[in-house]
Amino acid sequence: MGYYLQTVGAVLLTAVLGLTLTNRGKEYGIVLTILVCCMVLVIAFTYLDPVLKFLQELERLADLETEMLLTLLKVVGIALLGEMSALICNDAGNSSLGKTLQILGSAVILWIAIPIFRSLINLLQRILGEL
Repeated sequence: MGYYLQTVGAVLLTAVLGLTLTNRGKEYGIVLTILVCCMVLVIAFTYLDPVLKFLQELERLADLETEMLLTLLKVVGIALLGEMSALICNDAGNSSLGKTLQILGSAVILWIAIPIFRSLINLLQRILGEL
C-alpha cells in the first residue's frame, strides 16, 4: 500500500509541475506526463503479479482453459493501454485522437474476445441440446 500512496503523491506533484512547465512550452508538460504514466504502469504491473499467480492457481484448480484466461488478461491490458493513451492525447489537446484510440481499443477487444463468444455459444448449444 505504501507504493500506492507514494505513486499518488508523485502523480499529483507531476500534475502541478506539468502546469508550471506548460508556461515554458506545452511539449515539456506532455513529455513529463508520458514519463510518469510509464512509471505508474510499471508500478501497476508489480501489483498485478499476485493477481496473475491467483489466476494460474484458479486455472489449475478449476481446470480452466489457459486460452480464456490469457484472452481476459489481453482485454484488460488493451483497455488500460487504450484509456491511458486516450487521456494523454486529451492532455495534449487532441481529444479526437483520444476518442479514436478508445474506439480502436473497443474494436480490438471485440476481435480478441471472439473465442470467448464462441465458447459461450457452444456452451448454450450444449445446455439447450440437453433440455
